[in-house]
Amino acid sequence: MKIKKAVIPAAGLGTRVLPASKAMPKEMLTIVDKPAIQYIVEEAVRSGIEDILIVTSRGKTVLEDHFDRNPELEDRLLKAGREKEYAKMINIANMANIQFVRQREVKGLGHAVYCAKSFIGNEPFAVLYGDDVIVGENPACGQLCAAYDQYGLGVAGIKRVPMDMVSKYSSLKVEGIMTNHFKITDMIEKPAPGHEFSNYSILGRCVLPPKIFQIIENTPQGSGGEIQLTDAMRVLAMTEGMVGVDYEGIRYDMGNKLGYMQANVEQALKHPEIGVAFQIYLEDLMSKRRD
Repeated sequence: MKIKKAVIPAAGLGTRVLPASKAMPKEMLTIVDKPAIQYIVEEAVRSGIEDILIVTSRGKTVLEDHFDRNPELEDRLLKAGREKEYAKMINIANMANIQFVRQREVKGLGHAVYCAKSFIGNEPFAVLYGDDVIVGENPACGQLCAAYDQYGLGVAGIKRVPMDMVSKYSSLKVEGIMTNHFKITDMIEKPAPGHEFSNYSILGRCVLPPKIFQIIENTPQGSGGEIQLTDAMRVLAMTEGMVGVDYEGIRYDMGNKLGYMQANVEQALKHPEIGVAFQIYLEDLMSKRRD
């Protein structure tokens, strides 16, 4: 079954990037000239997703404004003869059927996904974490959707992380299937040292069957006193199995100051308008620092 719906949880407070996120959602932090949330939506659309639900929270109406039409701006661009920029603005609003729902209480990622229950109905769906921008020729979400189509099981996007960092993420019990595909039989969220299964962690993407909602309903509070999506996926993995895809692409953690800066520097170097000039600037800057 083709995956046509996606959920983007974007309700977090962004405390790791304060004070930037005090008055502006971290999802609106820009990578050069485009907010992080737009990269994520574009990835979903490139993966064949048609309907997207963005789960927000209080103070994040600017996300809705970004994906809405802005007649005044559009009219000004047209009158100034800036047809290229005008077309970009129209395309942002027309990329997909984008809807929004508010998570009224901060109860964790599992609860945020549960807010999408009526939107999803009885279909499998993709989850693209709002903190994670993944850049690559082959969209990461599309790689997971293809694996779901192949195996008929829930799929998690996974990556190796340094062993001393596993406690900040999750740890998976995996068995190799083929190249970058793995069978997942168990997992733990933010394991204490010595309780890790491996240094494979779920990073940023998953594709889930609709039965996950019933599992979430029966999932108690976990790490941090929140309803963890990892805990619900653990039940799925242990009862029917899940697949892990070590996806292609560069992941940037936009809820992390270093990840944010890495995203801007690396993507600025590739930017068609400023890439060359920015590289010259960086080389000159580093040369001065060495002197």
